[in-house]
Amino acid sequence: QVQLQESGGGSVQAGGSLRLSCGVSGYIWNTNCMGWFRQAPGKEREGVAAIRSGGTTYYVDSVKGRFTVSRDNAVDTLYLQMNSLKPEDTALYYCAADVYVPPVRALESKDYKYWGQGTQVTVSS
Repeated sequence: QVQLQESGGGSVQAGGSLRLSCGVSGYIWNTNCMGWFRQAPGKEREGVAAIRSGGTTYYVDSVKGRFTVSRDNAVDTLYLQMNSLKPEDTALYYCAADVYVPPVRALESKDYKYWGQGTQVTVSS
Protein backbone atom coordinates (compact mmCIF):
# COMPACT_ATOMS: atom_id res chain seq x y z
CA GLN A 1 0.00 0.00 0.00
CA VAL A 2 1.42 3.34 -1.07
CA GLN A 3 1.56 6.03 1.59
CA LEU A 4 2.71 9.63 1.22
CA GLN A 5 3.15 11.97 4.17
CA GLU A 6 3.96 15.68 3.87
CA SER A 7 5.61 17.82 6.53
CA GLY A 8 7.30 21.19 6.85
CA GLY A 9 4.41 23.57 6.29
CA GLY A 10 3.89 26.62 8.46
CA SER A 11 3.41 30.36 8.60
CA VAL A 12 6.04 32.79 7.33
CA GLN A 13 6.26 36.40 6.29
CA ALA A 14 6.64 37.37 2.66
CA GLY A 15 10.21 36.88 1.51
CA GLY A 16 10.75 33.98 3.86
CA SER A 17 11.53 30.34 3.14
CA LEU A 18 10.10 26.93 3.93
CA ARG A 19 11.14 23.41 3.04
CA LEU A 20 8.48 20.80 2.52
CA SER A 21 9.20 17.09 2.77
CA CYS A 22 7.22 14.09 1.57
CA GLY A 23 8.01 10.65 2.91
CA VAL A 24 7.12 7.67 0.74
CA SER A 25 6.43 4.12 1.84
CA GLY A 26 5.12 1.01 0.14
CA TYR A 27 6.24 2.14 -3.33
CA ILE A 28 8.73 1.28 -6.06
CA TRP A 29 10.70 4.45 -5.61
CA ASN A 30 12.89 4.36 -8.68
CA THR A 31 10.16 4.03 -11.27
CA ASN A 32 7.95 6.97 -10.48
CA CYS A 33 7.26 10.59 -11.16
CA MET A 34 6.51 12.74 -8.14
CA GLY A 35 5.05 16.16 -7.85
CA TRP A 36 3.97 18.97 -5.56
CA PHE A 37 0.55 20.49 -5.96
CA ARG A 38 -1.28 23.21 -4.07
CA GLN A 39 -4.83 24.33 -3.57
CA ALA A 40 -5.92 27.67 -2.20
CA PRO A 41 -9.45 28.26 -0.90
CA GLY A 42 -11.89 28.68 -3.76
CA LYS A 43 -9.31 27.71 -6.38
CA GLU A 44 -8.54 24.58 -8.34
CA ARG A 45 -5.61 22.36 -7.47
CA GLU A 46 -2.48 23.59 -9.25
CA GLY A 47 0.67 21.75 -10.22
CA VAL A 48 3.68 23.48 -8.68
CA ALA A 49 6.70 21.27 -9.39
CA ALA A 50 7.50 17.71 -10.39
CA ILE A 51 10.54 15.49 -10.72
CA ARG A 52 11.04 12.27 -12.62
CA SER A 53 13.11 9.31 -11.48
CA GLY A 54 15.90 10.41 -13.82
CA GLY A 55 15.99 13.88 -12.28
CA THR A 56 14.14 15.94 -14.90
CA THR A 57 12.21 18.72 -13.19
CA TYR A 58 9.16 20.77 -14.09
CA TYR A 59 7.86 24.01 -12.59
CA VAL A 60 4.84 26.21 -13.00
CA ASP A 61 5.91 29.64 -14.24
CA SER A 62 4.87 31.45 -11.05
CA VAL A 63 7.47 29.60 -8.93
CA LYS A 64 10.39 29.36 -11.35
CA GLY A 65 13.54 30.76 -9.78
CA ARG A 66 12.02 30.60 -6.28
CA PHE A 67 11.14 26.93 -5.68
CA THR A 68 13.34 23.87 -6.10
CA VAL A 69 12.08 20.29 -6.18
CA SER A 70 14.44 17.45 -5.32
CA ARG A 71 14.40 13.88 -4.16
CA ASP A 72 16.63 11.66 -2.04
CA ASN A 73 16.19 8.08 -3.13
CA ALA A 74 18.31 6.81 -0.23
CA VAL A 75 15.65 7.89 2.27
CA ASP A 76 12.62 7.76 -0.05
CA THR A 77 11.86 11.46 0.40
CA LEU A 78 10.69 14.25 -1.89
CA TYR A 79 11.46 17.89 -1.08
CA LEU A 80 10.28 21.33 -2.09
CA GLN A 81 12.52 24.23 -1.12
CA MET A 82 10.48 27.42 -1.27
CA ASN A 83 12.30 30.76 -1.17
CA SER A 84 11.11 34.34 -1.61
CA LEU A 85 7.63 33.30 -0.60
CA LYS A 86 4.72 35.52 -1.55
CA PRO A 87 1.22 35.81 -0.06
CA GLU A 88 -0.14 34.23 -3.25
CA ASP A 89 1.80 31.07 -2.40
CA THR A 90 -0.58 30.49 0.52
CA ALA A 91 -2.28 27.13 0.01
CA LEU A 92 -2.56 23.55 1.13
CA TYR A 93 0.39 21.75 -0.45
CA TYR A 94 0.16 18.10 -1.47
CA CYS A 95 2.70 15.63 -2.75
CA ALA A 96 1.68 13.04 -5.32
CA ALA A 97 3.23 10.08 -7.10
CA ASP A 98 2.59 7.59 -9.85
CA VAL A 99 4.45 4.91 -11.74
CA TYR A 100 4.47 6.89 -14.97
CA VAL A 101 3.26 10.32 -15.97
CA PRO A 102 3.81 11.60 -19.53
CA PRO A 103 6.30 14.46 -19.51
CA VAL A 104 3.78 16.89 -20.95
CA ARG A 105 1.43 16.12 -18.06
CA ALA A 106 3.90 16.21 -15.18
CA LEU A 107 2.00 19.09 -13.55
CA GLU A 108 -1.48 17.68 -14.17
CA SER A 109 -3.09 16.43 -10.97
CA LYS A 110 -5.40 13.99 -12.79
CA ASP A 111 -2.39 11.94 -13.91
CA TYR A 112 -1.32 11.06 -10.36
CA LYS A 113 -2.82 8.16 -8.48
CA TYR A 114 -1.26 8.46 -5.02
CA TRP A 115 -1.63 11.50 -2.78
CA GLY A 116 -0.65 12.71 0.66
CA GLN A 117 -2.97 14.50 3.08
CA GLY A 118 -1.42 17.93 2.56
CA THR A 119 0.46 20.49 4.63
CA GLN A 120 -0.61 24.12 5.04
CA VAL A 121 1.62 26.97 3.93
CA THR A 122 0.58 30.49 4.93
CA VAL A 123 2.51 33.56 3.79
CA SER A 124 1.64 36.91 5.33
CA SER A 125 2.42 40.28 3.81
